[in-house]
Amino acid sequence: MKPAECFLLNSSWTSLISHAPLLRLNALDFSDLWDDEDLELDSIDEDSVHTSPNQTAASPVVPPPPPIAPPLSLASESPRSSRTLRLHWRALLSLQPLPRVGRFGPQSIWAALEPVHLDTNRLEYLFESKNNSALCSLTAGRRRLQTLVPTEDELNLIKEVKARTPCSALGSAEQCLLTLGDVPHLRARLQLWAFTLDHDTLEREIAEPLFHLKLAMEQLATNQTFRCILATVLAVGNFLNGCKAKGFELSYLCKLSEVRDTHGRQPLLHHVCVLLLQLYPQSSDLYSDITAVTKASKCDYTQVQLNLCQLEALCKASWDQLRLLEKDGKKKKGGGRKDGGVEEASSLHQRLQLFLKDCEERMKVLRAVYRRVINRFHSFLLFLGYSRSMVRETSAEAFCKTVSDFALEYRAARSAIVQQREKEKEREKEKERKKDSQNTTKFKIKLQQSPSDENQEQVKLEEVLKTPESSSSSSFHFDFTLPRQRSKSSDKRGCHSSRRLKW
Repeated sequence: MKPAECFLLNSSWTSLISHAPLLRLNALDFSDLWDDEDLELDSIDEDSVHTSPNQTAASPVVPPPPPIAPPLSLASESPRSSRTLRLHWRALLSLQPLPRVGRFGPQSIWAALEPVHLDTNRLEYLFESKNNSALCSLTAGRRRLQTLVPTEDELNLIKEVKARTPCSALGSAEQCLLTLGDVPHLRARLQLWAFTLDHDTLEREIAEPLFHLKLAMEQLATNQTFRCILATVLAVGNFLNGCKAKGFELSYLCKLSEVRDTHGRQPLLHHVCVLLLQLYPQSSDLYSDITAVTKASKCDYTQVQLNLCQLEALCKASWDQLRLLEKDGKKKKGGGRKDGGVEEASSLHQRLQLFLKDCEERMKVLRAVYRRVINRFHSFLLFLGYSRSMVRETSAEAFCKTVSDFALEYRAARSAIVQQREKEKEREKEKERKKDSQNTTKFKIKLQQSPSDENQEQVKLEEVLKTPESSSSSSFHFDFTLPRQRSKSSDKRGCHSSRRLKW
């Protein structure tokens, strides 16, 4: 290999390494973000969608497993929708092809849902239609000292007063301002100092919301209960509306509690929970599984973008401030001053330079993370069946808040149904216990009233024991069948009696 080629190869490899940093910010790992996710939504043209089975097979992403124990049959294909209430949702009548490079699989989430079996007669009866900001607070605390820096007009005014009356002493406030004014480039020093103190906090306030959003998409894409809910709501809505929609916009999930049946006035969310517990007994309460969605719903991603721009501006301004201080230090060196203060300032400048270089590298990572997470979110909305125009209109915080609020309502409704069923079971058990107790009591009474042959001897023995010893003379008698012993006295009495008889 020629030296020129080696040089070009080494330079290209060095530039590749410098432009492809490890996507990790402290404890937050973003290394699973792909390089292809740098492409924005508008830059994806028609050629980037799936065009052949070979392209879809080349995707390294494995689609998630099917839902839990799907039912066997589908709802009726010809529902009598004219007799039922209608759901005013934003139906997805067709599913658009996804980009070739996707994090969530080659097909939409709606295409992977299993059919749901519904009791259409009961649904028709129930829904019968009748006429009827942290960043600003932190930086404000750091800038209290910066507000004390005197202006040129204030310093000139104090100097004029001191020149007119040199014998009079200045007040403590004026003397403090003069002392601050003697420090060269004080404002630049304070701003640079504040940036070194606040950088990690400002970076964390940008990275953590992005990490929550990335994790929220992963939790929703792989959650089986979420898929079961979508399949059930879609089946119910298609029956009530008499249509065959492929999906619906997820903002309608929060309106399920507003639609009520026309008989018991129970919300549609209640009936969805009942169906889920019946068809998918292994499903969860959803809210406990998507904690990252709740965290992401509390973030303002527009403010995150502004914070990122502000951090970039602060980093750039810090370089300018450091250069200004370096020029001042060179002037002091040129003036022949060689004291410890100059050497200490030079060492401080070197440390600040290394710190700002590290900040620049971290800014590259942060910019790449923000761009790829937001692009992944747009891809996730496409995976949920949203059109490109709907993707541009949907913000991350609004979407996460919709899903989180629905999950909270779903958990509350599901918990109420489960508690009601447990109470009914306890009542049934209590009835059975009372019934068993009554049966036992009746059996004992029956035994006492008509004893069996086995208890005859026991009953006779009890009667004998209850009979008093002092009974009437007529009932008292001996049993002569029992053997007895004779005494001498009785024999003698017998002899005398016989002799008397002889006389």
